[in-house]
Amino acid sequence: MSGSTTATAPSGRRVPGSQGGANRWLVLVVLCVSLLLVAVDATVLHVAVPAVTEDLKPGGIELLWIVDVYPLVCASLLILFGTLGDRVGRRRVLLLGYALFGVASAVAATADNAQVLIAARALLGIGGAMIMPATLSILRQVFPDRRERAVAIGVWSAVAGIGAAGGPLLGGFLLEHFWWGSVFLINIPLMLVSLPIGRLLLPESTGDRNGPWDVVGALMAAGGLFGIVFAVKRAGSGESPFGMTTLLSFFVGVALLIGFVRRQRRRKHPLIDLSMFARPAFSTSLGCIVLAMLALVGLELVAAQYLQLVLGLSPLETGMRLVPLTVAAMVAGLAGTKFLHRFGPRAMVASGFTLTAVAVVILTGMGDRINDPLMITSFVLLGLGLQTTLFGSYESMLSEAPQAQAGGAAAIGETSYQLGAGIGIALLGSVMNAAYAPGLSSVQGVPARESAAASHSLGEAYEVARGLGGGAGEALRTAARESFVHGLHVTLLVSAGLLLLGALMALKLPRTMECGTPAALPEQGVPAPRSEAEVPAESVR
Repeated sequence: MSGSTTATAPSGRRVPGSQGGANRWLVLVVLCVSLLLVAVDATVLHVAVPAVTEDLKPGGIELLWIVDVYPLVCASLLILFGTLGDRVGRRRVLLLGYALFGVASAVAATADNAQVLIAARALLGIGGAMIMPATLSILRQVFPDRRERAVAIGVWSAVAGIGAAGGPLLGGFLLEHFWWGSVFLINIPLMLVSLPIGRLLLPESTGDRNGPWDVVGALMAAGGLFGIVFAVKRAGSGESPFGMTTLLSFFVGVALLIGFVRRQRRRKHPLIDLSMFARPAFSTSLGCIVLAMLALVGLELVAAQYLQLVLGLSPLETGMRLVPLTVAAMVAGLAGTKFLHRFGPRAMVASGFTLTAVAVVILTGMGDRINDPLMITSFVLLGLGLQTTLFGSYESMLSEAPQAQAGGAAAIGETSYQLGAGIGIALLGSVMNAAYAPGLSSVQGVPARESAAASHSLGEAYEVARGLGGGAGEALRTAARESFVHGLHVTLLVSAGLLLLGALMALKLPRTMECGTPAALPEQGVPAPRSEAEVPAESVR
């Protein structure tokens, strides 16, 4: 594919950082701050849900939308804004995302009813979709050397892990001292600083500008992803996967994505060159990202409930228990480039999956009492394994993508991340419910109606037990706690199996890390020129 790539400062002069100068590391700092805010916002609300519920009194459906609308909208629009950045300028889209994220944060922090908060969270999702692929595609541009880019991606992925794991910790701290709106308010000063600094330091870059931007195709991709992610989230929230709304949403989404693929194949200048998927390293990396998130995000949600409802920890104490995971993820991200260069993508990603599976199996030793040594050991291994897996997968995926398609490739990677997370919540949530509910079917002294209500969730079981009181209430509470721990163990074992499946998938990745400049995709059957040092990823086994 022919295409042009530029990197210029706001004044039009070339930025040294785009060609390997010192400014590139300042650019990395700005990009990481951007990513940190988006990653934190994805999880910071989890510990604030009880406070939001108490203050705004949302209905069950409204509460579901408050939590889910941000990742739903964000996942749906990643490809749209990633490809738009390739066309109109990645820096421009990123700065617009900053502004929208700041405004939406202010609206969310001051929301006085559930509808306003849902709308603000949707705007945050739009802003996040503008920011996330832009950070990764600009990083691809300012670090043309693969060795340095590996270091940058290691830092970038470590920050993503810190944001996701640190969200509950930050939320717990803020809730201990302020009202729930403070979890959004902290975004505003950071965005006010990031906007002018980003405008000053970040280089502008574009990809293939030949032909018009395919607006219809972008909307088809957005609609298709929205339908699929919405169906997955409904299934994960306890709705029947065979319900009319869930099935209709899923099939409409699939139909739109099939139409999108056919449309891209017919167009002379597609939004996304689908031949990228024919590269084994690219498609395998995406599969590894999906499997890693599928196995772990649903598990994270279950673990948060375990720490608070079974062990009785406060939101702040829950966040503190995740600190070892965060530190381990940071270490793995920073050290990842040395391991990648020494051992190669195949061994690195496969070993990351295996280490994470071992950590998950160790967690099955947890019961209804706090076991800090076991928990800390498992969380450290979990952070190391997960970050190693995601780092190797993202680096391989981005390095395989043509520079002119960096925004689209980054968007595809982030979409895989979001889809994996959504499917994980649905799948592991279903596994958890299937293992949890039978233990409450015949608790002595508890009527069938109350038992059925308690089987929905551990939180609901505690509410029913409080209403019953006496011996029956205590028996129900004990049975619910024991059933939840059993369900947690089953969920952990299923997660370990998925992670080992990911380790097998990783064996399709290249054996060694090649540091030649990635070639552009061929156009009209003519092979693209290659640097002398470059070896096709498909031939490295």
